[in-house]
Amino acid sequence: MRAITGVWRWRHNPLRRRTDRLEAWVALAAALLIAGGATTAGCLAGQAADEALLGTVRIQHEQRHLVWATVDRLVSRAPLDPDPETSSQRDAHRRVIARWTAWDRSRHLGPISTPRPVDPGDRFRIWTDEHGRVVPRPMDAGTAGTHAVLAGLGSAAAVGGLVESGRRLIVWRLMVRRFRRWDQEWERAGQDWGRAGAGG
Repeated sequence: MRAITGVWRWRHNPLRRRTDRLEAWVALAAALLIAGGATTAGCLAGQAADEALLGTVRIQHEQRHLVWATVDRLVSRAPLDPDPETSSQRDAHRRVIARWTAWDRSRHLGPISTPRPVDPGDRFRIWTDEHGRVVPRPMDAGTAGTHAVLAGLGSAAAVGGLVESGRRLIVWRLMVRRFRRWDQEWERAGQDWGRAGAGG
């Protein structure tokens, strides 16, 4: 709105300079580019990210399987930590040797982290790939959507920032040109500026 007001205000003003008009038009063009270009770029980036992430979600759900693991024994605890709140001490309580059968029916035994404190013989579920390797849980559609929205917002902000940086650079160049012209005008006015009868 300031850009539109600026263009309209300077349109018929007798004191307007060429740089004033250019500055107002640059501000208007930047506002339109930010409103249209940044929004479009954000939507396109968000859609592209959403499609790619949903493809990843589909692949991960096809390749990762939820299986039961049975605690064989607890991993020997780490040496006593003076600070019981450190992550190494917390993790030591949840590391176990467990047995599980993979999706391909192969049997596995190995150290894994448990989602809660457990005892030997307890069962809990873990995510594995087709060969029984323990993997993180697959991404869900909600998380993918959130990441896509963030990608769209980030792209829109980046385009908006780029347009605003360009506007500021152009305005700075216009200001430099304006000051240069003022200096030339002052030099033309000479040393007699303001004296009575000078230049009469």
